Amino acid sequence: MKKEQRHQLIVDILTNHVIHTQEELLQYLKEHGVTATQATISRDLNDLKVIKATMENGEKQLKLFTSDELKSQEDQAHLHQLIAEMVIKVDRVQFMTIVHTQPDSAQMISALVDEIDIPEKVASLAGFDTVVIISRSEAEAQKIEAMFKEYMV
Repeated sequence: MKKEQRHQLIVDILTNHVIHTQEELLQYLKEHGVTATQATISRDLNDLKVIKATMENGEKQLKLFTSDELKSQEDQAHLHQLIAEMVIKVDRVQFMTIVHTQPDSAQMISALVDEIDIPEKVASLAGFDTVVIISRSEAEAQKIEAMFKEYMV
């Protein structure tokens, strides 16, 4: 099965079923005749901007995240919740804000930062568990640092 077809199947599964883990998703894919490695599924989930969100009952669930989710205040509150769940620590070094995340969450945070209009941000770079947000000045970096710390638990 081609990558695009596998992506569409993953979207369909996540839309129609409550999936808690990648292993559970792999099982659903196998039921549809798709054999893939854990690494492949992990890359697919990253490509599709799938996040592990906390449901009202406290359980984790794999969910698709799209920029359309940012349109209402309720959805922005959800975004703040995601930052609270994924961000471990925020540091600032001169004009750069360093965001430490849960393992394998940095690219998602960087994508969120890029999608949101943050005038103080020039660029963001993501690794495995660290995002570097570059600003034009130390004062702008302080604003970004304060924004992240406001949403952290």
